Order: sequence, then structure tokens, then C-alpha cells
Amino acid sequence: MTIRHSIIAVTAAICLQAAPALAADAVDYGFYKTSVEPIFLKKRPEHVRCYVCHSEGTNAFKLQHMAHGAKAWTEEQSRKNFESASGLVVPGDIAKSRLLLQPLAPQEGGNPYHSGGRQFESRNDPDWKILAEWVNGKKAPVK
Repeated sequence: MTIRHSIIAVTAAICLQAAPALAADAVDYGFYKTSVEPIFLKKRPEHVRCYVCHSEGTNAFKLQHMAHGAKAWTEEQSRKNFESASGLVVPGDIAKSRLLLQPLAPQEGGNPYHSGGRQFESRNDPDWKILAEWVNGKKAPVK
């Protein structure tokens, strides 16, 4: 391998590792924490909570384990959840954001496979809209 190819390979590896961090910088943590993260704990009709599978599995979207009896994540856990969720979105581009497409019904443009079922039957679902707002750059109100 020539030096030029080595430089290209190293540059590509650095860019791939930085991609989740760049996404996290482009989406708002405050809005995530107050509006998006609670969706992952919400019981939806005929489905388990996102947390049930995504805190146990080895899939791309990994949620932190909560302490027994806890009803919310700690700040540190929320930050880790944010990093995981941010790595599955393309800020400003819903059509390329796996976090929105995996749980969306295929007839609505979602991916045909999601072992957790169709958490969102429609893009009109209020919780799906919250996820979309986050991906599109909505920010938490400044206090």
C-alpha cells in the first residue's frame, strides 16, 4: 500500500468514527432529554417499550440499563442514550435517519424489518413527529 493510500484509509477511518459525534453536535440534547427520551419508556398499545429490547440487545440502538425501580435515567445514562440515538440520525434528513425509519410501518416509508414491530403505524403519530422535529433541529426552550 502506498503512502497516499494509507493516508486515505486513515482519514476515512477518522471520519467514520467522528460521524456519531458530528450528529450529536447537530441535534439538541435538551430537546432530546425532555421530549425524545421519554418516548423510549412509553408503553404503546400491543408493543413493549423501546427500552425493553434496546437495553438488552446488541443492536445499533442501545439504551442504558436503569436501576431496579427507576422511572428515568441518570444524567450520565441520558448522555449515553443521546449519543446512541444521535448516531442513528442524519440531522435535517428524516429519510436517512434510521431512528425514525426502523420502527415506522413500511407503508409509511419505514424499513421492512424491525423485530420490535411497528411502533409507529403512521408519520402522523405524535411521538414519531417529536422524533422528526428533533432530527430537523428543534431545540429545547431556553430557560
